[in-house]
Amino acid sequence: MSTEAPRRGGLGRGLAALIQSDTQDAAPGASPADTLMQLALDALRPNPEQPRESFAPAALESLAASLREHGVLMPLVARRDGQGGYILIAGERRLRAAKLAGLERVPVFVRGAPPSPVEQLELALIENLQREDLDPVEAALGYQRLVQQYGHTQEQVATRVGKDRATVANALRLLKLPDVGLRALKERQISAGHARALLPVEEPDAFAVALATVIARELSVRGTEQLVRSLKKAPPPTKKPDRSVARLGDQLTRSLGSRVVLKPRAAGGGRIVIDYGDPDELDRLVGKLRG
Repeated sequence: MSTEAPRRGGLGRGLAALIQSDTQDAAPGASPADTLMQLALDALRPNPEQPRESFAPAALESLAASLREHGVLMPLVARRDGQGGYILIAGERRLRAAKLAGLERVPVFVRGAPPSPVEQLELALIENLQREDLDPVEAALGYQRLVQQYGHTQEQVATRVGKDRATVANALRLLKLPDVGLRALKERQISAGHARALLPVEEPDAFAVALATVIARELSVRGTEQLVRSLKKAPPPTKKPDRSVARLGDQLTRSLGSRVVLKPRAAGGGRIVIDYGDPDELDRLVGKLRG
């Protein structure tokens, strides 16, 4: 059973005001050609362009409790897959919560004109970004896909998702973090501001130490910036001695019977230092070196 449900305000190029103030996920506006239907949950497949990777279990349980009491107040949005089923465009959190709530059907706007894959990604990004449901890494990866996979400029990405260009550029910079930094950011151990402050620390071991310090001391972003400045001012670590040179010194020590130390220079060459205890030992060493 289906009923026509015309609504004003389609996608638009600004992609603004698509999210309404509601305790549930909001759906992008439908067009007059869209149809409001009650669909079985198993007829809906997740959005393949969904940028969000994780859904907080506690938040899903809370939404499920609301759906049990009030039902689904904001319809989901989907498109036909050409095989008798439907592919979700917006509302995956509601779909998951509906399954937890034990619902059998949900209201869905079925798009009359199916969106392209890039529009589907844009819609999913907007839905999550407007509600701040994406962690900073998920948002950055979504922007990166629009740039690399669909050829958008950063300015175009910003226009599509209703952000300014600096926000998009700063988000993309986060993807330069080493894996340990990306993981801390995804797990909300640090904020995007902390992550940007840590970006100048390029050496992996130094980055790991700085990150651990920020988390352990619960440093502010300003405190993190000061930490990074202090690390950049620190003297470089002392170069470890060449083990092959040390072994050769040991061999000479055993051969001559006196302590021998090889001191190589950075530019090449070096010195051989032979210790002796008294004039008699010096005479012995001279005689041995002369053969």
